[in-house]
Amino acid sequence: MERSVSGVGVIDKAAAILDALELGALSLVELVEITGQSRATAHRLALALEVHGLVERDDEGRFTLGARMAGSSLVQAARPALEWLRDETGESVQLYLPRGDMRVCVVSLESPHSLRTIVPVGAILPMDRGSAAKVLRHNGRDVAESVEEREKGVASVSAAVHDASGQHVAAVSVSGPVERTTRAPGKRYADTVLAAAKRVEEAARW
Repeated sequence: MERSVSGVGVIDKAAAILDALELGALSLVELVEITGQSRATAHRLALALEVHGLVERDDEGRFTLGARMAGSSLVQAARPALEWLRDETGESVQLYLPRGDMRVCVVSLESPHSLRTIVPVGAILPMDRGSAAKVLRHNGRDVAESVEEREKGVASVSAAVHDASGQHVAAVSVSGPVERTTRAPGKRYADTVLAAAKRVEEAARW
């Protein structure tokens, strides 16, 4: 008889799926082989975990850890890179994670300037406008800019953070008033924002 670790069998089985996915993206067959669960059980639990954002599926239909699972460790990994980005640019910086058809700000560091962009942690923003939306939307471009798309007088530049499989799992952004960032913020900040995103990738544990 299979022995329960916690005394709650379904929790143990769900945890086994999450542990397996730390190895990377897995097909259902691979998930069954690694966890030792039946195909029906592994599939049912993986789908349930997907509903809660703990598991996602990539473009090939394989199961991966969801943004909700990666979020906490990614926030810790990203903070030094975002502090560096703020200091390099002098502007406010943010880290966004996808949440279905929206995006959520999980790190926000404000510019030292009195006139600055303020995006509170926990802010839920649309995926149809803004530079972060452009890099998160369906694995879009690696870097993007926006000028007054979401808010008048504000421009931003964002770069994608990739996981080990190359998926876009987050966006690093710098934003500020157009009078400082100019109407071509990409020319000014793209290289620095890309460098910050690379720092996040190197610090993260995928």
